[in-house]
Amino acid sequence: MKDKTVDIIGAGLSGLYAACYLSKNGYDVNVYEKNEAVGGRSRVFQEDGFTFDMGPSWYWMPELIDKMFADLGENRQDYYSLTRLNPAYKVFWKADNPTEIPVDYENLKQLFDSFEQDGGEKLDFFLKDAQTKYEIAVDKFLFKPGLKWNELVNLEVFKSALKLDVFKSVDKDVTNRFTSLRAQTLLNFPVLFLGEMPNRIPSLYTLMNYADLKLGTWYPEGGMGAIAKALKQIADKNNVKFHFNAEVSEMICKDGKVTSLVINSDIVPTKQVVVSADYHHIEQDILPKQYRTYTKDYWDSRKLAPSCLIYYLGIRENVPNLEHHNLFFDEDLIAHGKSIYDSKSWPESPLFYVCAPSKTDKTVAPEGHENLFVLIPVAPDLDDTQEIRDKYLKIITDRLRKHTGKDISSSIVYKRDYCIRDFKADYNAFKGNAYGLANTLRQTANLKPKITSKLENLNYCGQLTVPGPGVPPALISGQIVSNHIISSL
Repeated sequence: MKDKTVDIIGAGLSGLYAACYLSKNGYDVNVYEKNEAVGGRSRVFQEDGFTFDMGPSWYWMPELIDKMFADLGENRQDYYSLTRLNPAYKVFWKADNPTEIPVDYENLKQLFDSFEQDGGEKLDFFLKDAQTKYEIAVDKFLFKPGLKWNELVNLEVFKSALKLDVFKSVDKDVTNRFTSLRAQTLLNFPVLFLGEMPNRIPSLYTLMNYADLKLGTWYPEGGMGAIAKALKQIADKNNVKFHFNAEVSEMICKDGKVTSLVINSDIVPTKQVVVSADYHHIEQDILPKQYRTYTKDYWDSRKLAPSCLIYYLGIRENVPNLEHHNLFFDEDLIAHGKSIYDSKSWPESPLFYVCAPSKTDKTVAPEGHENLFVLIPVAPDLDDTQEIRDKYLKIITDRLRKHTGKDISSSIVYKRDYCIRDFKADYNAFKGNAYGLANTLRQTANLKPKITSKLENLNYCGQLTVPGPGVPPALISGQIVSNHIISSL
C-alpha cells in the first residue's frame, strides 16, 4: 500500500477542501501556503475597524456548497448561517431609475413584463431550460476528473449534451427569446467573468441564470471568508498541519516522482503532492522542464478570463441608494467586453460592481461607516500603474456621485487598491488573471489542463483545471483531485 501522506501547495479553497477530504480519509496532510493566511483569493483582511473580503463576494449555489460540507461529514450550519439577500442586487442604468432584482419569483416575472411584452412568460421558459442545464451539468459533468473521453462520450451524456445547447452561444439564446436591452443585459451579465463575450460562451452557461434568479444570492454570516474559516476549522479537527509564509521554490524529481520540495531554502521530502497554487506557475517556473506536460506556447495560446481592478474603501458615512450588491451598467456592456477580450486594453467607460456588505452586516465597518468593495473587470497582463489606478478611482467616485447623490471622495478614511501586479505577486497568477481560463467550448471539461502530470505523485486542482473558476467549482476541484488520489491506492 502506498504511503498515505500528502503535501498540498496552496491554501486556497480547492487546497483547503482537498486537505479536509484527504485527512477525513485517513491521510496525513501538510499544507504549504506562501501567504500569511488561508483562503487564497478568498482571504480576508482588517484595517481601521473594517473587515474586507479580498475576492469572491457572491454566494451562489448554496445547496451545492452545503453538499460539499456534507461530503466531509459536516453540516455547514454548524460553521456559519446564511441570509438570502432581498433584493438580490441592484442595477444602475445610464438613464431612468435603477432596477432591483426581487427574491419573489412572481415579482421577478412582473419586472420582466415591464421590460417587454410577455417578459415574465419568456423568463419562465428560459429559466426552465436553464434549470435543466444546471441539473444536467451538476449530475453529469461538474464532478468529472476530465481524464478519459468516456466520461463524456457515451449515449446518456451525449443526450444530455444536446439538451445543453453547447453549440449555441449565451447571447444567441438570450436574444432569440428577449428583445429588450434590459432583459438581455441582465441575462448576459453572469457570463461577463467567464472569459469571453456572451456571443462566444456556450449556452450551457445560462445555468448561471438559474443559479442567480432561482437559487438566489446569499450572504454568509461574517462575510465570504466564512467558507475558508470553516474549512480551516475542519482541517484542524483532522490534524492537518499548516505552514504559512512557506513558498515552494523548487521541486526535486527522480524516477518519475517528486521526491522533495524546496520551501524557504529547506529541502522537505515528499510522497504525494497536490498543487492548489497557480497551475501555470508551478508547471512552468518550479517543475523541471522535462517533467512539464504543457509548453510555453500552449499556455500562451490559452484564453484567459479577466483580471480586475479592485478598491477596498472605508467610508466615514453611510452611502445612500446602494444595496448589498450593485451593478453599474450605465455604460456599454459590449464596448467594455471588447476591451477585455478583443483589444485587451483599459476600458474607456468601464462598467463596475460595488459590494456594500455593511448594508447587511454591521460588523464589517465601524458604526456609521460604510464598507465598499469596488471591482472593474479588465483584461489580464495590462500595464498596471498607480496612475492608472488613481484615474479609475476618480471615474468610479464621479459615477457614484451621479447615481447615489453622495460624493464619497472626501469621505474615504481607508483605501487599498489591488490589480494585476498584486495578483501576480500574491498568487503567482498567470498574466495576473483573477478568474482562471475562459470557459469557451475548447477549454471546457476534458479540454482543460489535466489534474494529473507526467509525474506519478503530482496532481493539480484549482481554477485552471476542472471544473473551473468560482467558489463551488474550487471546492469541487479539491474533491476531484482527492478522489483521484484515493482511487489510485
